[in-house]
Amino acid sequence: MLKFASCASRAALLLVLALLPAPARAQAPSWERAIDDAERAVQQGRYAEAERLLAGAVKEAEAFGPEDARLARALTAQATFYRILGRTEEAEPLLARAVDILDKAPRHEPAELAGVLNDLGFLRQQQGRLADANALYHRALGVAEKGLPPEHPQIATVLSNLATLYQAQGRYAEAEPLYRGALRISEKALGPEHPAVARALGHLGSLYQIQGRYAEAEPLYRRAVAITEKALGPEHPELATPLGSLASLYKAQGRYAEAEPLYRRALVISQKTLGSDHAAVGTTLNELAELYRIQGRYAEAEPLYRRALVIQERALGPDHPDVAMTLGNLGLAFRAQGRYPEAELLYRRALAITERALGPEHPEVATSLNTLGELYRVQRRYAEAEPLFRRALDIRERTLGLEHPAVATSLNNLAAIYYAAGRYDEGEMLYRRSLAILEKTLGPAHPNVASTLSNLAFTLRAEGRVAEALLLYRRSLSIAEKAFGPEHPNVAAILESYAGALRQSGREAEASDAETRARAIRARAGGATPTR
Repeated sequence: MLKFASCASRAALLLVLALLPAPARAQAPSWERAIDDAERAVQQGRYAEAERLLAGAVKEAEAFGPEDARLARALTAQATFYRILGRTEEAEPLLARAVDILDKAPRHEPAELAGVLNDLGFLRQQQGRLADANALYHRALGVAEKGLPPEHPQIATVLSNLATLYQAQGRYAEAEPLYRGALRISEKALGPEHPAVARALGHLGSLYQIQGRYAEAEPLYRRAVAITEKALGPEHPELATPLGSLASLYKAQGRYAEAEPLYRRALVISQKTLGSDHAAVGTTLNELAELYRIQGRYAEAEPLYRRALVIQERALGPDHPDVAMTLGNLGLAFRAQGRYPEAELLYRRALAITERALGPEHPEVATSLNTLGELYRVQRRYAEAEPLFRRALDIRERTLGLEHPAVATSLNNLAAIYYAAGRYDEGEMLYRRSLAILEKTLGPAHPNVASTLSNLAFTLRAEGRVAEALLLYRRSLSIAEKAFGPEHPNVAAILESYAGALRQSGREAEASDAETRARAIRARAGGATPTR
């Protein structure tokens, strides 16, 4: 059965199971060989050929009868191919049919049924149907735990995917033991140096990173790189995934000089092994461009974004969510340069793609709405920004729950509109609600808590409550320095606002010192902009 990695990852278009070995391939029936050939075609970016091969495999498997398990395998392979290309409407009925076949089969392998249920759950998660995904993952886990040994790799796979769902919902405390369980099973079943262990380490590292637990994430990513390099070689395409994860951690910490060579190495590997027009190359180009954008290196970022778009549109189609993501990132670069009309066109196209591909109520639609709303806010087009922020907040509250960190982001954005309109009381209320959510879900020392404290302090200053604002700025500064280090651009941004509050309170010398330090940080960072 074909198994593709998640589209959310760098390895979205790489299969994660080995191809058939030559002796087994020679003896395999033609429909299985067709699936094997399709896997090779996908790895090389030959998607039209892969689609033709998979259609042929399904047609041949249909001859076995409508309830044959072999047909379920072929349908699952075809569905997985459609899913990674963003064609979820075509993938869904195929996976549902495969589940139905295996449910009715007098005998089936528990690993096979659990695998198809897991795949259907992942599809539902991509569609934003999180409750459905949760039910399917739990059913898959029940099937696997009942019919397989307790340390079977399929159990680890389902645990890991259920953990990704909890992570997406902001249920981090529930996700962590599942990731740890998947890691333990993978290490025991496959050995501590197996590539599956590296993937499990990467998943746990991503959870720590999103929680701001950078010191815990780094050794996991480093071990994942070492395992993958040792097991598969220094130029294997799967190595690009942990390299990119480690680079993203360094980027989040403002360690840009360390992040860039990792992204560049991942790019070289992907281009050499997969070809310069492979979708995975587009993903890496987008990530490298993001690194340049954050540093204010817009002239270097723009051609990378544009090349990524060409590759993604050709490989995945113009309406794929990955295309929308790259359009949005290029729009951020344009916005930072004051190229607002160009940014707006990109944001609107990204929003249209996301709504078309994922549906109007998907959390990613809320992300696109926020981005467009923020563009309007910086242009003081508040009447246009507010309904976008409100719609984004409504989507996130309904799909993710009232206490998800993404809800806190939407509350921050809406509060900024209220501040601009002089509605300070309403803005303060939203900032305080946002702060409560972040402290509860991410912890009181998370970087997002620092930025929200700074935003709230800015509102209090406008109300003349400078003494309260100064206390919040000090706490914000302490969190940011601990999370990012004392030389990060986010620290500079807080210092600049803090200086304004000090000056308001008549403490000119302290204000001047804070501003001097902020200028020095920005000069050393090469004009890097604070991360959002």
